[in-house]
Formats: sequence, structure tokens, C-alpha cells
Amino acid sequence: MAKLYFYYSAMNAGKTTTLLQSSFNYQERGMNTMLFTAAIDDRSGQYKISSRIGLEASAHLFDANLDLFVKIADTLKSKPLHCILIDEAQFLTHDHVLQLSSVADFLKIPVLCYGLRTDFQANLFEGSKWLLALADEILELKTICTCGSKATMNLRIDQHGNAVKEGESIEIGGNDRYIALCRKHFMEKLNAQIKS
Repeated sequence: MAKLYFYYSAMNAGKTTTLLQSSFNYQERGMNTMLFTAAIDDRSGQYKISSRIGLEASAHLFDANLDLFVKIADTLKSKPLHCILIDEAQFLTHDHVLQLSSVADFLKIPVLCYGLRTDFQANLFEGSKWLLALADEILELKTICTCGSKATMNLRIDQHGNAVKEGESIEIGGNDRYIALCRKHFMEKLNAQIKS
């Protein structure tokens, strides 16, 4: 039985590297994968998934208007698909998660989604919320805080390294804009910023 998987973590835990390795493993065995990434995140260029350690692969883009089930079903008409991999899954919509559930249930193709659980204010992203609710398997990829504890939070920082408390939920960035921290240090940094 095909399943819908959600692999989540804080920033810099290797989600994209793990996704690309999974795709490589399928392809090495002669199986076809289909990769998607969010159109909103163009840090690596359009139609590309890139990891911080230099791995990359071509990908299809998704935005709110794309019906993932239809796109995948149309691709199945020309070639078999053995796995669907979604990068930046936090940017999926509720409809997307329902569509990916149908891919697993009715097209019988495993779907592996990789993304952040929460934004810089500790709020669930829409895609993550619905993946947590509907995924068959939920797995946490781990990274560490500056103190050595497990990092679970994403602190947004300004150009001077100070915590940012307010702003839009979505702001694309990497190490220049975000730091993965444990909850204790996340809260300390936010409270220090509030008092200053």
C-alpha cells in the first residue's frame, strides 16, 4: 500500500539532501521519480531543487493553482512513476495535501513530503498542518541548536543577527535570515528582542 509521508524539521536538518538521496535511490534501481518544489522559493533558480551541500535535481513547480493529482496522473500516461517527492512542503495548500493523499490512495504511488513544521513565530504552516493531520507516516529529521540540544524552532533574524518578532509568515531565506534553535533559546532570543 502506498503512503503519504511527512518529513519535517527545523532549518538546516538536511531535508532537501534526504529528498535528493531518496530520489537517487529509486532512480539507481531503474524507477522513475517526480520531484516538485514551491514556485515561491527561487533561491536555487526555477525548476530546481538544491541542497546546501551542493546536490541538485530538476523539479516541477507547484503553486496554489496547480492540481497535483491531475499533473501526476497526466505524467503517468507517458511513463510509470514509482515515487513523488515534494520539497518545501510547508508551502502546500490544504487542497494540495488532499490531492497528494489521493495520489497515494488511488494512483498507489508513495508520496514523500519534506518541509518545515512552523514559521518564525512558531505557527504551523498550512501545508505542514494538513500533512500532520493526514499523512500516514510522520518523521522528524533532527538538527541541533547552538547549545547542542535538538533544534525545533526557526528564528528569523535581521541583517545584524537580531531576532525578528513581526512580519509576514513567509519570507524566503537561508542562513542569512534564519537560525535553527531549541525552544528555550528561541524564546530567550525573542524575549531579549522584546525588552530592548
